[in-house]
Amino acid sequence: MPMLPPIGAEIPCSILAINCTIEYQNTKITCDFRGGIKHRVDINPSDPMNSVRLRTVGFRVSAETDKGTITIEQNDVDVDPQSFLKVTQQFPPKFQHHDVESFTVVFDFGEPVVLTTKEPMISEADLTQFPPRGDLYKLTRPVDLIYPDDPDKVVARLTAFDSKRGGL
Repeated sequence: MPMLPPIGAEIPCSILAINCTIEYQNTKITCDFRGGIKHRVDINPSDPMNSVRLRTVGFRVSAETDKGTITIEQNDVDVDPQSFLKVTQQFPPKFQHHDVESFTVVFDFGEPVVLTTKEPMISEADLTQFPPRGDLYKLTRPVDLIYPDDPDKVVARLTAFDSKRGGL
């Protein structure tokens, strides 16, 4: 019985990220994001027997704050997927999911402000099954957010985005 999902499969997954922190306009905003992500399974040519690449074909979460709505959404087609799912143990099954996402953040606090990731967000999880069922994904480092036309100026920073995925 194959442990990895079949090539070509599209796998949707819910996301719930509680107590996320964004630093924006000299303010620390704490909020809860809800939404989902969908991956398409691709072959991983560097390790086809033990891993697959996961191409993001949809990613969107949003949070309501006292100032308005914050929306995080995939900002482009994932043409070179860096996310992967790797078998780390055959029995009992264990996997590592390394999730790499570039996205746009819209702060809709009256006049919408659109920012994008300077470097992709990386989240990781150790799983006993895939798709996950309420498993915790940890942010590996803070994510700097910039204006799309000014990549040298960090405008905001996502400092906490640990999330539970699937089975929610």
